Amino acid sequence: MKLSDYIVSFLVQKKITDVFGYPGGMVIHLMDSFDKYKDFINAHVCYHEQGASFCACGYGQTANLPGVAYATSGPGATNLITGIANAFFDSIPCIFITGQVNTYESKGDLQVRQKGFQETDIVSIVNSITKYSVQITEAERIRYELEKAFFISMDGRPGPVLLDLPMNIQRAEIDPEKLPGYSHSPDPKHTYDYFDEMETILHELTQAKKPVIIAGAGIRSAGMTQKFEQWIQKVKIPVITTMIGIDCIPSDSLYCFGFLGTYGHRFANFALAKCDLIISIGSRLDCRQTGNDKTIFAESAKLIRIEIDEGEATNKIKVDERLLLCDIRKLLTAINSDDRFKFQNRYESWLDECRFLKLQLSDIDNELMNALIKQVSSYIPKNAVITTDVGQNQVWVAQSFQVKSGQKVLFSGGHGAMGYSLPAAIGAYYASKWPVFSFNGDGGLQMNIQELQFIVRDQLDIKILVVNNHSLGMIRHFQEMYLDSNFVQTTSGSGYTTPDFCKVAAAYGLKVYTITDLGDCETLVEIFGCAGPALIQVLCQDKTYVFPKLSMGKPIHDQDPLLDRELFNRLIIDEGALN
Repeated sequence: MKLSDYIVSFLVQKKITDVFGYPGGMVIHLMDSFDKYKDFINAHVCYHEQGASFCACGYGQTANLPGVAYATSGPGATNLITGIANAFFDSIPCIFITGQVNTYESKGDLQVRQKGFQETDIVSIVNSITKYSVQITEAERIRYELEKAFFISMDGRPGPVLLDLPMNIQRAEIDPEKLPGYSHSPDPKHTYDYFDEMETILHELTQAKKPVIIAGAGIRSAGMTQKFEQWIQKVKIPVITTMIGIDCIPSDSLYCFGFLGTYGHRFANFALAKCDLIISIGSRLDCRQTGNDKTIFAESAKLIRIEIDEGEATNKIKVDERLLLCDIRKLLTAINSDDRFKFQNRYESWLDECRFLKLQLSDIDNELMNALIKQVSSYIPKNAVITTDVGQNQVWVAQSFQVKSGQKVLFSGGHGAMGYSLPAAIGAYYASKWPVFSFNGDGGLQMNIQELQFIVRDQLDIKILVVNNHSLGMIRHFQEMYLDSNFVQTTSGSGYTTPDFCKVAAAYGLKVYTITDLGDCETLVEIFGCAGPALIQVLCQDKTYVFPKLSMGKPIHDQDPLLDRELFNRLIIDEGALN
């Protein structure tokens, strides 16, 4: 059997249905093998390797199986790097396969920069942003390395792996029956009963009067959103999400109180400022969530962090925090079966206080774009995936999109890569076969705009909404705040321009709509009622803002624009004075 055939048959066996890549000389054997198995797995041609890497991320986020992307050596491999980093920081399982020059053409130990054409040591380059990366130089190691890579990508905190395959290794003949496999010792976190951890959580909940759960994207990564919702219905505690965890709980849940942090909901940040216990699940609690000064984050609250990555213990949020190293798949399953975690009305007065905060603070920062995103979300079906890019469009979606139970909302979180939404939507579509709605800014869309050809070519049911303010709005806002409105390189006339997206989309063969009236709901109903791809351009002025926004050094509940001090002081006092 040819080794590249073995690779493809392995992916088929692991139930991976779609992979993404770009043709190149050093992957022609792999491409040929994908064609042999085309009745079982689809190898999709993207139009840039970065697009392929983001497709793999979108697939991995949606399917809870590794997304797969392949590229040739040299520039093909290096073009994958941004997607590899994105998968690493956002805990997305992915397998990246790169072609490499024949082993006999490799520079080996020679002290030269390069020997073979397009030879590049991609393994060394990506070591710091992968869970595992290796060049396979012996054909007999292929089963071992595939099984190891697949396991590592999914085990514990998920993430990307990379296999670099010289061309002569890809075309080598192997005997599958004689290949050594990979074995590993069971992870104690998978066999442990978590009795002590459950007792710790239960004890702190029974002592607390104002507990809050912070729900992070790790809940979705573990495939546990449904079980998390079940637990919240039992425990009846306010839930505050991270930005990239907003799909952990439906927006209309009685226990959903927004997302926290720099651009988070004011009422969410106020609730955290007033709580006495935080149980954080699957979130690394970075500085955009806690503020730069961690000593003033939720000052009165105890903190329990439920994490699977013990490395996160080195980044302490509170000196006296409790870190519980757990696999939440097992922990939540155990908690749901324990009736001691079923609290009737224990926290009803605290829930009332959180509802009061939400009532008082919901509409303070309601810009026109927030209203549009909220309206758009009402037209999007329950079985749908939503992708966002990076910038103001991302924050508007996080703040205003009304998430329905079962929907998935995908972000480029830790890496914050512009150009993510469009290719991630493609990967999400193939992982779910649901309609996908891709939100973009005019800047981010241009970074991987070539993937419009992919969407048109395969007639994917993806609606692309681009908010066009003819500027890099978030950076323009920073320049207004910190650089005396010197809008260099961010607006028309200062070095940044946008094309006519309608003409561009039409050239690709897309249906095109333009919305100039942000209250034009009838057009939106028409668009979302049609099957197949379409691009919707929303035109708005270049001076757009995302509020609230946290300034440096402030506690997260004191965001800009500052609240009236009388209202601020009234809301931060104890609930007994709210009346």
